[in-house]
Amino acid sequence: MSTHAVQSAVSERERGDVIATNGTGTRLEARRHSLHIALGVIWLVDAALQFQPFMFTRAFVTGALAPAASSSPWLLAQPIVWADHFMVHDIAWWNTLYALVQLLIAVGLFWRPTVRVALATSIVWSIAVWWFAEGFGGVFTGGSPLAGQPGAVLLYALLAVLLWPTGVDDAATVVDAGPWGRRGAIAAWMVLWVDFAVYFLVPANRAPQAMHDALSSMAAGEPGWVQSIDHGLATLVAGRGLAFSIGLALCSLAVALAIVSPSLVRTALVVALVVAAFIWLAQDFGGIFTSQGTDVNSGPLIALLAWSYWPLSNRRRAAGC
Repeated sequence: MSTHAVQSAVSERERGDVIATNGTGTRLEARRHSLHIALGVIWLVDAALQFQPFMFTRAFVTGALAPAASSSPWLLAQPIVWADHFMVHDIAWWNTLYALVQLLIAVGLFWRPTVRVALATSIVWSIAVWWFAEGFGGVFTGGSPLAGQPGAVLLYALLAVLLWPTGVDDAATVVDAGPWGRRGAIAAWMVLWVDFAVYFLVPANRAPQAMHDALSSMAAGEPGWVQSIDHGLATLVAGRGLAFSIGLALCSLAVALAIVSPSLVRTALVVALVVAAFIWLAQDFGGIFTSQGTDVNSGPLIALLAWSYWPLSNRRRAAGC
């Protein structure tokens, strides 16, 4: 192949890349922007849920926020109790603030010039909510990943860090180009999935009827079709809690370890997506159909994490003669 032909082929590929990424420059930038949009949509849903009438009542504090104190060590629970007492008398004003913060984060993620501000705000906001509203996501009480452990809102903060724009435009995945680099991103993924494996196997979660009872209790307040899902899943795992817990733990451990192998990474991410789907079903889609759900819970965020780690297509084929 002549030099002119090789140069023409390279130019055609470069033009094709620009078209494929809608002029954003690189495939990595396009993927990262898509992930920002997806994360923004989730924040937008959360903001809409926060505007539900129930959230403007004292019952929101006593029924949704106050239990966080009981699931936290005494020293960490005291600030939660103080905050609840402070908010309960003016919850309408405070809840409006909460909803507007989430709305602004969502809007900020949709517009490139404000992405960094939105991500930074989401990190601070997520850590505060993880403490004061989620009681550290069940970390101290042996909570199940099916119930959102280690805290759905903690995954918002993790995604914000991994998706932080760094200016790097040459990496195998979006998270490799993030501030932690490839090693840090892999370490974060492994810690999360090993955490899942461990908490699936704590005594309270591996008891024969533990999963059945948890799924059955979710049905209250849900529409009929969601209750049908709950009853179906509860019947499936009835008396088999130990087997399902071991199976989910082994899947989680495999997902954690396989991420380091280029030949297994896609398989690991597909398994992660399947586990995320099962978790979201078990979570009744975060309770968003009950008029009292505050967020989508961890299922969609785990799926978004998997997408963040998905390898970019290899565009660099060597030119031959």
